[in-house]
Amino acid sequence: MQQAKQQKKTKRVTSWHLIGAQLAMFRKAAGMTQASLAERCCVSDDTIASIEQGRRPLQLDFAIMLDELLETKGALKVAVEKVPEKERFPAFVQDFVEYEQEAVSLMSYQSQVVPGLLQTEEYARFVFSCLYPPIEDDEQEAWVKARLDRQRLLARKPRPMLHFILEESILRSEIGDPAMMRRQIEHLRKCAELPFVCIQIMPMKLPKHAGLAGPMVLLETPDHDQLAYIEGQGVSFLVDDPDEVSVLLQKCGMLRSQALSPEESVRLMDDLLGET
Repeated sequence: MQQAKQQKKTKRVTSWHLIGAQLAMFRKAAGMTQASLAERCCVSDDTIASIEQGRRPLQLDFAIMLDELLETKGALKVAVEKVPEKERFPAFVQDFVEYEQEAVSLMSYQSQVVPGLLQTEEYARFVFSCLYPPIEDDEQEAWVKARLDRQRLLARKPRPMLHFILEESILRSEIGDPAMMRRQIEHLRKCAELPFVCIQIMPMKLPKHAGLAGPMVLLETPDHDQLAYIEGQGVSFLVDDPDEVSVLLQKCGMLRSQALSPEESVRLMDDLLGET
């Protein structure tokens, strides 16, 4: 699990910090504020601030635009092209929780566990207790708290549009305490009633399945960038390449068509709870 690590701000100076400092210097030399530059580029003030602080990678097309506006003769374009491949996404990964909290919309597909944003405290604690090698009790509690803190997104205004697809096998799993699982399903059932939350269940019997490659989270930022977050065994990264994100969006579209409808999903949860 990477969530606790993702919430810690790295103090390591990356290429993005250097490029950000370079942009700030060019901007000031041009006699522009962050707000005025943002207005010229038709982006938010926070976008410029995030890039200058090294929290957000500068995309190549945006670097070219800034070079033209600031008359920097391609300096930012060259700097972005020289960023080592291994540094392409670390800033995004470190700040994933912030992007999640600011998301306009979010789509999550999970194949093994209930999505973190919808987990009960009891279920979250159980998930972290399954980690191997095991973690210390105080670290586990810190991770549980961090996960619950992320759920503030559900109470945020303006409301984000949240779409979750999870496997039926997750709800039918017999690992852990059956009473815990029942309480988790009850929580999902309540979340499904929220007008800005959509929950769909992938049935266990399907002729084809578009999500065999594993879980993913797609989100839309306030600047309407489309990002995809992927997490696996000991690795996590966020994809911002439009072509790659487009492929994942297509997968999500197919998953939505293969899953039970929201109404059918609610009925399945009711069946599991014995409330039919």
